[in-house]
Amino acid sequence: MLNLPLTFLQRPAAATTPRPWLLVLMHGVGSNEQDLFSLAPQIPERFHVLSLRAPFRMGPGSHAWFDFSIEPNGDRTINEEQEAQSRALVAQVVGSAAEQLGIPPERVVVGGFSQGGIMALSLLLTRPELMHAGMVWHSRLLPQVVPLMASGDAMRGKKLWLSHGTHDNVIPLANAQAIAHHMAPLPVTVTYREFPSAHEIRPSELAATVAWLESLTTTPTAF
Repeated sequence: MLNLPLTFLQRPAAATTPRPWLLVLMHGVGSNEQDLFSLAPQIPERFHVLSLRAPFRMGPGSHAWFDFSIEPNGDRTINEEQEAQSRALVAQVVGSAAEQLGIPPERVVVGGFSQGGIMALSLLLTRPELMHAGMVWHSRLLPQVVPLMASGDAMRGKKLWLSHGTHDNVIPLANAQAIAHHMAPLPVTVTYREFPSAHEIRPSELAATVAWLESLTTTPTAF
């Protein structure tokens, strides 16, 4: 049994997998670990799937990685102390889970939806040594994280899946385009896709993401 500092659900990789991968998933604000764990049956069997519960409780079955408020002009203000605490916890979980499972960082993918995607992107940018790839659905880049970014060399060879809905009314599409623009000069291979959807993961987006996950495990970089 994994011993981790956050509550989680897991689906082990198939017992016949010679070199399993680890996929860590993080839900959006107001949800819980059950949310993205529902996608586990769609995830390739070579992945050990770990779905985390955010540490800050909002209500019954409702959790967040950090509190935030939206100003009248649309600007978002976050609780920076909570974000930093969550980011440190996620880093601890990813490193510890990989170590306990015997999976090297070269076979670790960290992903999330909405606020969970913020956490996944932040971890890729600040602690790239913990993972091979990030997976970001319908999310945005925190300006607070930009000064904390690791060196370009530390990100060399990393990969990022970035997808968003063209009709997303919670986190506008411009946020995903801004992430793509920010990543462009970095030595990270970015796969960017837009889907005709709102703030949700529709089957077509999930299928495309799963195909990308499959491609990670069949490339020569898959140690």
